[in-house]
Amino acid sequence: MRKAGYILLIFLSLILILIRFGTKPLMDVLGLTPRAGLRVEASQEASVSINNQEMGKTPFQGEDFKPGDYLVVLKKDDLFWQGYVKLNSGTLSVVNRELASNQASSSGEIITLQKGIGVTIISNPSESEVSVDGKSYGRTPIQITDLSSGEHLFLLSHNNFLKRSIKAVLAPDYNLNLIVDLAISSADFTQVATVPIESSPQVIIKQTPTGFLRVRASPSVGSAEVGRVSPGDTLTLLEEIPSWYKIRLPDGKEGYISSSYADKKSS
Repeated sequence: MRKAGYILLIFLSLILILIRFGTKPLMDVLGLTPRAGLRVEASQEASVSINNQEMGKTPFQGEDFKPGDYLVVLKKDDLFWQGYVKLNSGTLSVVNRELASNQASSSGEIITLQKGIGVTIISNPSESEVSVDGKSYGRTPIQITDLSSGEHLFLLSHNNFLKRSIKAVLAPDYNLNLIVDLAISSADFTQVATVPIESSPQVIIKQTPTGFLRVRASPSVGSAEVGRVSPGDTLTLLEEIPSWYKIRLPDGKEGYISSSYADKKSS
């Protein structure tokens, strides 16, 4: 009888937890909280920090993260990269970087899975040509829905940039997300990397699918967000590089926006 009483007491306690706090605390107690994995690779050994916590060296892999957005930072002497990575429950997200001394010469990709179908590809620069297993599919940003499950070879190319090939596996009932940075080819870097700004020109933000435009810490779609601007905003233009404008926000902060969603203001 005493044993039965203990079981009843535990049962009633669990019900009280569910009523007051919902299912999350109970899932934590029972060790049933959804988990996600992250693998980080680089062209050379580099230190890895996640949400400002040192995690070790590349290659790094952890499989006990809570789903959510994480800031990943790679450092190796004067080489540096940072970006946000979304970890989804029950999946392994992958960061793969070719480290370089400047952002324009760096390339890499972030690969994630989420419930859905097909493949979604975003690139820097935008309007990059995409082929899958040798078949051309168009330009980024692009969503491809007619690929079969299994391993595929993705090739992205753009004028003045180095081509990048990526092998990735498309799992049944999942959408494969690729965020890809291409590196400027060394032959063209000195000619197209930077356009000097002598006066103080301005850019006007165009309409965007989301109703706002993210301002990035560096010219990469995976870079940290430092602010947001709205369609119609007029901002000071500091520098031009392929596919990106470096701008100054009204509060004095500086960052990068996609040139696809901004027009230079006529003087």
